[in-house]
Amino acid sequence: MTTPADPMAPNLPPQQEDNRHPLQIPDFRAFWISRLAGVLGTSAQSAAIAWQVYEIARRTQGVAESALYVGLIGLAQFITLFAFTLPAGIVADRYDRKKIVSVVLLLQLLLSLGFFAYSFIPHPPFWGLFALSAVLGALRAFSAPASSAIGPMLVPKHILPQAIAVNSMAFQAGLIVGPALGGVLVGISPRFAYGFCAGLCLLAAVLIMTIRAPTLPDAPSGSKTAMLKEGMAYIWSNKVILGAISLDLFAVLLGGAIALMPIYVKDILHAGPEMFGILRASPAIGAIVTSFILSYRPIRRNAGRWMFGGVAVFGLSTIAFGVSEMIWVSIISMIVLGAADMISVYVRGTLVQIVTPNHMRGRVASVSYLFIGASNELGEFETGVMARLMGPVNAALFGGIGSLIVTGAWMKLFPSLYKADRLE
Repeated sequence: MTTPADPMAPNLPPQQEDNRHPLQIPDFRAFWISRLAGVLGTSAQSAAIAWQVYEIARRTQGVAESALYVGLIGLAQFITLFAFTLPAGIVADRYDRKKIVSVVLLLQLLLSLGFFAYSFIPHPPFWGLFALSAVLGALRAFSAPASSAIGPMLVPKHILPQAIAVNSMAFQAGLIVGPALGGVLVGISPRFAYGFCAGLCLLAAVLIMTIRAPTLPDAPSGSKTAMLKEGMAYIWSNKVILGAISLDLFAVLLGGAIALMPIYVKDILHAGPEMFGILRASPAIGAIVTSFILSYRPIRRNAGRWMFGGVAVFGLSTIAFGVSEMIWVSIISMIVLGAADMISVYVRGTLVQIVTPNHMRGRVASVSYLFIGASNELGEFETGVMARLMGPVNAALFGGIGSLIVTGAWMKLFPSLYKADRLE
């Protein structure tokens, strides 16, 4: 892959290139810690929401019906995520990205306090949890494109692949500790997880405000409608970007085994909330180990094949999780799933960032995140519906097999993505 010139890249001769590790750059380090804190809090909160919804539903409903309620929480987030993501991309390409992320984090703090207050209601109605989850989806829509566009502005372009791997490591570290801690806190009361998230959102917002590097995008040209059309046309014409983000959409949309974890832990594996936290964190364990390796030994050749291979292993791991009746087999399956998914995320993230000019990163990131959000939140809804129709085990098998089918189909539909070689 070749890369167009980037006005944000330092104009230094080769012998003067900044070859520091990304975490040695103060602004990127503040951004990285902020991301770690934010993901740690929200992942603990998400685990608490899923457990609380399933526990409330099980008081009056069966296993299949309760699984559907958990899926509806994902749908509530996706609806607002879908509605606001494209406008959020335009906002990220018109205004200071640092300020956008800071405001969103402070609003997430208030939302966590809303979940905290709601947990004091003895018999909380479901509509309140759905409404709060919908607001969370809208906030995530504005946070993702601005946050994604900040990272490349804080490091020299030649170490961008390393920075992406390190940034993913923060995300996955939050996913490891967050759900496990969320499971422990839920064992006491969900309100502890909500308060924990509120505190970390405040910390994350303060850290973002300490970044000194300019995070204003290039001056926008044209109206908001014209900017939206320009971004969509760029994505549609670039088959590598289109293939990469759509592969994630359909593969993960079908393979949403994470949504089945409360059902598996409580009614198939017969474990408690602490084990739920460990299982929920297992994909991130595999992902963070892989991202750590990639931050020091990045993929240099056959990037497309690595990406497709990662998605295929993701599907196989979902199948293994579906047929498992032993907790340790389920945990190993999820660790392998997380490692495979990290490879796919790394290749996709690097490809999208290096071929996208700075003035369009917000819009491209918004569409990419829309696809990712669809694969996660809408995937949880799809898995919940399938669990209702065919049971949780068959739903997991359906998703894993579907991911393998999508992998094969996309190899044929996007040969340029499969043949992508160097990440540079």
